[in-house]
Parts: sequence; structure tokens; C-alpha cells
Amino acid sequence: MEVTHGRGYVYLVQYHIVWCVKYRHPVLTNEIEEDLINILNKIAKDNKFQILECNSDKDHIHLLINCSPQHYIPDMIKALKGVSARLLMKKHGEQLKKKLWGGHLWNPSYFVATVSENTEEQIRKYINNQKKQVK
Repeated sequence: MEVTHGRGYVYLVQYHIVWCVKYRHPVLTNEIEEDLINILNKIAKDNKFQILECNSDKDHIHLLINCSPQHYIPDMIKALKGVSARLLMKKHGEQLKKKLWGGHLWNPSYFVATVSENTEEQIRKYINNQKKQVK
């Protein structure tokens, strides 16, 4: 974990964020996941926060985010989910609409937890092992 120096303050703020596909349908194919990760990284860059880890498992996505204290979590998630849904529906609409109806890609809820020095490595491993879990 790296401490960041701002103008007049020092911070280290990380969050583990998870959200699911509407109805938990397994629509995040390799192609869609690749596009999703590219979109999320662009959104993060545009909004001046970092995605340190990112992985999905067909019906949900995990992110480890590093941001400043000025970032408001609901706004970050609204940007990530809203923009990604719009762009993915635009590019993969036909494929996604076979399993989803009503034009909604994401479930409206999400999970967020703070990350500490003691839990960062554990969360990174958990995110990276998403597709490896036996179900």
C-alpha cells in the first residue's frame, strides 16, 4: 500500500467493490469481460482514481480501487456501472439482451468494504482467484 501526498494532506484510501449482473445471469463472456475491464479503466482514469485489481466470474465483478478522500463512493459506482452498462449494451446488445430484458445489465445494489494494510494482499488474491473457484 502506498501513501499518497496531496496538497496539505496525506492519504491511503482503498475499497473492495463488488456488483452483480441483473438476475445473476452468467453473461460476462471473455470478450465482454475484456471490453468491460477496458471501459472501467477508462472511467477510473477520467475520474482520477485507480483500479488496482479487477476480475469477474460470468455474473459479477470485483474491483480493488485506490482513490482520494474527495471521491464519493456512490458517485464512483454510479459512473462505473452506468457508463459500462451503456457502452456494453451498445456494443454487445444483441448477445446481452438474449439473457437480460428491460435494458438493464447490472443489479442496482453493490458491496463495498474498506481495505487495510492487513487485508490488501488477501483481497488481491481473492479477486485474482475468481475464475479458479470450484463451484
